Amino acid sequence: MAGHSAVGWVDIVVIVGYLLTTGYLGWLGYRGTRTAADFLVGGRSAHPLIMAVSYGATFISTAAIVGFGGVAGMFGMSLLWLTFLNIGVGILLAFTVLGEPTRRLGHHLGAHTFPELLGARYQSKGIQVLAGLLIFIFMPLYAAAVMTGGAVFAATEFGVDFEVALLVFALITAAYVIPGGLKAVMYTDTFQGIVMIVAMIYLLWFTYASLGGVSEAHQYLTGMADLVPAPLQAMGHQGWTTMPKFGWGAPDYDLWWTVITAIILGVGIGVLAQPQLAVRFMTVRSRRELDRAVPIGAVFILLMTGTPFAVGSLSNAWFAQHGPILKGQVVKEIDPAKSHALVGLMKESSPGRWEPVINPKTKQPAMAPMVVSGHESAQDAQGAPLDLVSGRAPSVVYAKGEVDQIIPAFITTALPRWFGLVFFLCLLAAAMSTLSSQFHTIGTAAGRDLYERITGRHGSEPSVLVMRIAIMLGLLMSVTISYNVREEYVIARFTAIFFGLCAATFLPAFVGGLYSRRVTRVGALASMIVGLGVSLFWLLLVKSKEAAAIGLVQQVTGGKTSILIDYPNWPMVDPVVVALPLALLTLILVSAFTKPADAGHLDRCFPRTPDL
Repeated sequence: MAGHSAVGWVDIVVIVGYLLTTGYLGWLGYRGTRTAADFLVGGRSAHPLIMAVSYGATFISTAAIVGFGGVAGMFGMSLLWLTFLNIGVGILLAFTVLGEPTRRLGHHLGAHTFPELLGARYQSKGIQVLAGLLIFIFMPLYAAAVMTGGAVFAATEFGVDFEVALLVFALITAAYVIPGGLKAVMYTDTFQGIVMIVAMIYLLWFTYASLGGVSEAHQYLTGMADLVPAPLQAMGHQGWTTMPKFGWGAPDYDLWWTVITAIILGVGIGVLAQPQLAVRFMTVRSRRELDRAVPIGAVFILLMTGTPFAVGSLSNAWFAQHGPILKGQVVKEIDPAKSHALVGLMKESSPGRWEPVINPKTKQPAMAPMVVSGHESAQDAQGAPLDLVSGRAPSVVYAKGEVDQIIPAFITTALPRWFGLVFFLCLLAAAMSTLSSQFHTIGTAAGRDLYERITGRHGSEPSVLVMRIAIMLGLLMSVTISYNVREEYVIARFTAIFFGLCAATFLPAFVGGLYSRRVTRVGALASMIVGLGVSLFWLLLVKSKEAAAIGLVQQVTGGKTSILIDYPNWPMVDPVVVALPLALLTLILVSAFTKPADAGHLDRCFPRTPDL
C-alpha cells in the first residue's frame, strides 16, 4: 500500500512539540531523581492516576496495536479474548491479588527490582542473579518487537526508511530513560497514555461510522466468512467473527491452538510475571492507591487492546467495501449470490492488454478472494479476449500477506491525513512508554541484580552509572534484533515468546513467595530452572515457527521444523502450556521435601499486623 505524502512542516511542528513536552516531563523526572529509590521505584510515592496510566502505557505498546491488531486482521475477533484476559488477569487479578502483597513485601525487604524482590524473599543470591540474567538477555527481544511496530508504521506513513525510524525511536528513548530513571518514565508514560486514549477513541468511532454502525459492521464481516484465504481455512479459520475450529489431531485445528495457547494464554497469563509491571506495585505508598488505580487501568486496557483488535478484524470489511479497486480474472465462483469469487489478480502490461500478477514469495500467479463489483471485456498479453472483473478484497490482500502491515495499511488508506499524524503520535507514545520501562528494567537488572551481586559492591546506593551503561547495551541489542529480523508477524511472536518465558520461569516462584510460608529457596530455584529449561527446549525443538527460524531442529532431525512435526497440533502448542504446569509442580514437590526459611525471616515477609 502506498503511504501518505512525505513529512510536511505541520508534521514536523507537531512532532517536535510532542517531543519537547516529553523531554520536559523527562527533565522533571531527572530533577526529582536524587536517590536510588527515586531512580529504581520512583521514590515509592506515585499518585494512583500516574501509577495506573503508567502501568497501562507500559503494558500496551506498538506490539499490541500494530502487531496484535494485525493478527486480529488475519485471525479475527477471537483475539478479543486476549482483551478479556488483559483486563481480568492483567488488571483486576494483578492489582487486587498480587499488587498489595508485592508492594508490602517490597517495602519490608527494601527491594528495588523484581529480581531483588525474589532474591530477598528467598534469601538467595542465585535466584536474583538468574532472574536478572534472564531479563537482560531476553527483554531486548520484546523491546525489538516494540521498536519494529513503531518503525514499520512510520515508514509506511511518512515514506521514511525503516532504519531511520528505528534509529529515531532508539535515540529519543535513550535521551530520557538514561538520565531520568523511573520518575521520568512514569511522568512521560502518563502524558503518552493520554495521547493514546484520544487516538483510540477516534479510531474506534471512525471505523464503525464508516461501516454504517456497530451491528451493520459485524453483520457484514460475518458474511465475509467464505472470503477467508484458503491457507487460513486449512488451519481451521471459520470467519473473522467466529472462533477457529477446535479439536486435536488434525491440521485444521492448528489455528485454534496457535490463537489460544500462543497468543491468548501466553500473553494473558504472562503479564502477571512481567518484571517491568510488577515493579510498578512498589512505587505507591499504600493499598489505597492500588485500589484507586484499578478502574483507571481497566478502562485504559479496554481501549488500548479492544480497539486495535476490533479495528484489525473490521479492516477486512472496510477494504471489502471501500478499498482500492483490484482487477483480475475469475478462477472460481465462491458465492454468486454475494458476488464472492476467487480471482487471479492481473495488471495492465500495455494499453488494453492484461497479464497475471506474480506473487514474489511463491513465484506463482497471485490469487485473492474478492467481492466482484464489475465486468469488462479486455485482452490478455497474447491478445486473446478475457472477462476482466473488478472488485475489492479483505485487508490481508492489500497488506500483501504481511500481518504487521494491516493496521498501517488501514490507517494510511482509510483515515484522514491528519489522523495519520495523530496515530503516529499514539504509536510513538505507545512505543516510547513501553520501551522506556523495558530499558529501565534492563538497566536495573544488569546494574542492580547482576553487577552488584556478582562483584559484591552492594552498598546503600546502587551504581547508577552501571545501570545507565547497561541501558545503552540493551538498546543496542534491541536495535540489532529489530534491524535483522523482519519475518511474518514477528511483533506478536516476539512479544508472546517473552511473556511466555516470564510466566513459566517467574510466576510460580513469584506467587508462591507472596502467599506461602512453605515455599522454599530450593523449590523456587528449581521451579525457575524447570520453567526456563522446558520453555527453551520447546522453542528450540518443538514449536515449529520459532524452531525453524532458529535452525537447530533442522540439524537434529535432518531438515524437519519440529521433532513432533508428524504429530498434528503439537508444533503449534505454545511452551507456556507445558512449561508453566511443570514449573508449578516442581515448586510444590521440591518445597515439600526441603527446609523452609527461618521463622524470623518469614515473620518479616508475612507480618501478622498489616502496616504501611
